Amino acid sequence: MDKNKDIYYKIGQNIKKQRKLKGLKQHELADKLFLSHSFVSKLESVTHQTISIDTLEEFAKVLDCDIKDFFDNIDE
Repeated sequence: MDKNKDIYYKIGQNIKKQRKLKGLKQHELADKLFLSHSFVSKLESVTHQTISIDTLEEFAKVLDCDIKDFFDNIDE
C-alpha cells in the first residue's frame, strides 16, 4: 500500500474506532452527519482514499472527540 493510501486507511480505522467507542453503527453515524452510509463504509475501509479537513471536523463534533484522534498511529 502506498503512503497516501496508508494514511487514509489509518484515518478511516481511527474514525471506526471512535464510532465504536460511541456505540454507533455506520448508518447511524452517516445519518448524524447527513452523509451516505456508503461514504462512511468506504471511509472506514481501504476503498475510500480522501476526506477533507472540514469533513473530519464534522466527524469529530459528532463523535465528541478531537480531530487529532483520527491521526493516531499515522507514522507507524
